[in-house]
Amino acid sequence: MRIAYLDCFSGISGDMFLGALLDAGVSPALLEKTVAALGVGAHLEIGRVERGGIRATKVDVIVAGARGKPRRQEHGHDRGHHHHEDSPAQPGAAVPHEHGRGLKEIREIIRHAGISAGAKETAIAIFEALGQAEAEIHNVSIEKIHFHEVGAADALADIVGAAVGAEALGVDEWVCSPLNLGGGTVECAHGIFPVPAPATLKLLAGASVYSSGVQAELVTPTGAAIVSVLAGRFAPFPAMKIEKSAYGAGTRDLHGQPNVLRLTVGEAQARAETASDLVAVLEANLDDLNPQLFGYVMERALAEGALDVFGAPVQMKKNRPGMLLTVLCRPEDADRLAKLLFTETTTLGVRRREERRQVLRRESVSVETPWGAVRMKVAHLNGSVANFAPEYEDCRRIAGEHHLPLKTVMQEASRLYLERQHG
Repeated sequence: MRIAYLDCFSGISGDMFLGALLDAGVSPALLEKTVAALGVGAHLEIGRVERGGIRATKVDVIVAGARGKPRRQEHGHDRGHHHHEDSPAQPGAAVPHEHGRGLKEIREIIRHAGISAGAKETAIAIFEALGQAEAEIHNVSIEKIHFHEVGAADALADIVGAAVGAEALGVDEWVCSPLNLGGGTVECAHGIFPVPAPATLKLLAGASVYSSGVQAELVTPTGAAIVSVLAGRFAPFPAMKIEKSAYGAGTRDLHGQPNVLRLTVGEAQARAETASDLVAVLEANLDDLNPQLFGYVMERALAEGALDVFGAPVQMKKNRPGMLLTVLCRPEDADRLAKLLFTETTTLGVRRREERRQVLRRESVSVETPWGAVRMKVAHLNGSVANFAPEYEDCRRIAGEHHLPLKTVMQEASRLYLERQHG
């Protein structure tokens, strides 16, 4: 299986993604033709630059002769003139405010574009992810979201180009690293916000993120939307036989790190299906503990780092019913958790032993339900999926927010996961 890995140590934006695709071998003529055919007055300028000592491909989307469009809130229904930290607005750049393009119009532009059905579906999904994020933030329907006139043309070029280029790269799976969000603040239509911007944060639900402390907005809403749709999972560098590596450049030259997106393409390599590690097992028999405290102790142990906690009814001496409390933990946590059991229960002794366990290779993937993203826990054995289950807390939150039966949310998440596996 051919996979592509996005290494977002300096974040991701639409133009960085286009640059990485081109650097990986996607035809410049293909993307230039795709953007020109959209009929929105946009074209691409492609060049080679250096960022922090790394040679990379730089893509600029030119709209009505202007470079550096207002990327900030390009996807919102407010029409303030804002820009992305990585693409500062140029002095004197014209910013039309008369009207914006709604999703209905954008869908029609994409549907009439001369690209494959798969690329159309991907591009529309990315735009709808952007629109849905803004709709939820501003508490309006998605159809009321309008993309700014200039920002819409810029986003169309980025997103449709990304969909066409990703298809042309010919990979079976996209995997994304944890994303470096950056730091500082960014000016949005409603005022100053800390990085990440609200739409970016909404789009990255379920993703692995961090900040290296760089005071700049490193992940744009467009970049976050592309990743949220394309990436099947967020993980460390996967096992692969490397075919090529490529770099897409951001606009700024950041101090202390290359402002590039790295894309690595290769053939997936088989990984060990199971792993073995050492765990400590703590046990205590309890026959005089208030039952109201039992659940509390279990929750405390999990909060303190236990791998698992469970109880089982037992018949103890003098024929008194009791509970066997078992805690699984890392050996280095055993002393601390044993102290917790002495403090929070009535036990006079805690049994302790170490055991070796074998575990399946596991990963977390995200599926998009009609009510929001749900993480799926997936276990692999012999090259195929052995078990999968929706993340309970995600489903519980959605059920509460939308007043739905919990089982309905869990069933729909499982159905969508299976549909994607077999689709």
